[in-house]
Amino acid sequence: MSRRTSTLATAGILVAALIAVAFLLPVPYVTMRPGPTVDALGTYDDKPVLQVEGAKTYPTDGEIRLTTVSVTRADSRVSLPQAVIAYLDPAEAVVPRDLVYPEGQTAEQVREENAAQMASSQLTSEAAALTAAGYDVTEVVTVTAVAEDGPSEGRLEAGDHLLSVNGTPVTGTDQAVELVSGSKPGSVVELGIRRDGKERTVEVTSQTSPDDSSKARIGVSLGTDLELPFTIKNNLGDSIGGPSAGLVFAVALYDKLTPGELLDGATVAGTGSISASGEVGPIGGVQQKLAGASEAGATVFLVPSGNCAEAAAADDFGMRLVKVATFDDAVDALEKLSDDPKAQVPTCS
Repeated sequence: MSRRTSTLATAGILVAALIAVAFLLPVPYVTMRPGPTVDALGTYDDKPVLQVEGAKTYPTDGEIRLTTVSVTRADSRVSLPQAVIAYLDPAEAVVPRDLVYPEGQTAEQVREENAAQMASSQLTSEAAALTAAGYDVTEVVTVTAVAEDGPSEGRLEAGDHLLSVNGTPVTGTDQAVELVSGSKPGSVVELGIRRDGKERTVEVTSQTSPDDSSKARIGVSLGTDLELPFTIKNNLGDSIGGPSAGLVFAVALYDKLTPGELLDGATVAGTGSISASGEVGPIGGVQQKLAGASEAGATVFLVPSGNCAEAAAADDFGMRLVKVATFDDAVDALEKLSDDPKAQVPTCS
């Protein structure tokens, strides 16, 4: 074998080896593909997804399916061939890994964050649905954390509802902070609270605020919670994470709590976060959720207005893409489509 032939052969082997290594080494991306769908008016693990206790419910007809995205697990890696195949599949997507699993966050921390978002989404969806159905939903100030070795340790607990400060009813977090900080540092602050459904009065000796010596502090963090007039159980638990099922939960709950069948036998799917006041927010993975909804037999898909451009650019699989900015938009469109499947409603096309 000549030197030239030997050199070319060696180079070829090296190139082949490098290509093989490139194909075997993971790339810094994850894949997103259609995940399972769940009918929020149906059952999950032999239990109703939404279980209402203490209020009258009405028969429903049809399905309203929440849609999900299946993402590469945090402990798995995507190879170059897998990334290329997913990129070429119109129902899948390839995104930078750190967008899904931020640097420094463990898989367990990501799971816990998604579970917390789902819990929050469930509560705001319930508030939006109940308000639209004519029920009163009350916003309350809550203790979210108590500082260790602070003046409230052993006196207050996370989850306590703060009702009053020195006899003044509490109407919001900013007002509560002002009432406490306006007290004389070192004085006793009388707090009206509700814990485990029972009201009580707690006295806390304040401290001087480290930011302003003229103001008092009691060593707690405050947030807001929502009080519903009856109990609603969401039996999905933490099997699905994130906030994007909020709109679908709200539609399903509203259908249960109001007379008439909102869906009239249709299979509807959707996605979108929702606030307690009914604003619908954009989410990720629309392309994959449309594909999953189509596989589940949906003919209508509720799309947050902020995702309409993305949805319109993707394959709609023959579904009607209904544009919604608020919960009222969703209900109005579904009522019209129930009366006439060809009715004119806002769409993403």
